[in-house]
Amino acid sequence: MNKAVLLFLALAFGLPAARAQNFPAADLAIGYSMIDVVKGPSQIASGGKGSIGFNFTPWLAAVGDLGVYSASPSLTAITYTAGPRVSYRHWERVMPFAQLLFGGAHASSSESNYTGATNAFALGAGGGADFVIGSSHRIVLRPQLEYFGFGTIGSVTDTLRLSVGIVLRIPKPIMR
Repeated sequence: MNKAVLLFLALAFGLPAARAQNFPAADLAIGYSMIDVVKGPSQIASGGKGSIGFNFTPWLAAVGDLGVYSASPSLTAITYTAGPRVSYRHWERVMPFAQLLFGGAHASSSESNYTGATNAFALGAGGGADFVIGSSHRIVLRPQLEYFGFGTIGSVTDTLRLSVGIVLRIPKPIMR
């Protein structure tokens, strides 16, 4: 009887933990993104973004993110941020995550022979989920929503960033 209980406990708690250990070494993401300025004059900029995440544990990764956006009449913005991502890897086909990113933004505008550019601090906080596509678990669909703040101390422009993209999970090398 005691062996049956121990076997049940080992399977109940050991299998999910063993499956959680099988996590990719890194992931590469690319997709469409838009930023909506929600404070002050409303403006939407759209473009693309890419990121790379290096997984240290099943739940903790370091992420680097780069986005390029444009809006009319002649605004171009680039965001470059990095920070930690925390993931919940206990479901087979869905992996929710949250991340906190710090970095900078560069915006430029050219209108009627005038060119102006600004640099600002950028802070992103939000999350999303990876949805497995197919049976290989290497390609996933990633929608995400984040608060993004741009500015200097005392003056922050509040925005929301909505992104959707495709992620390629890079497996760990096989040790021999």
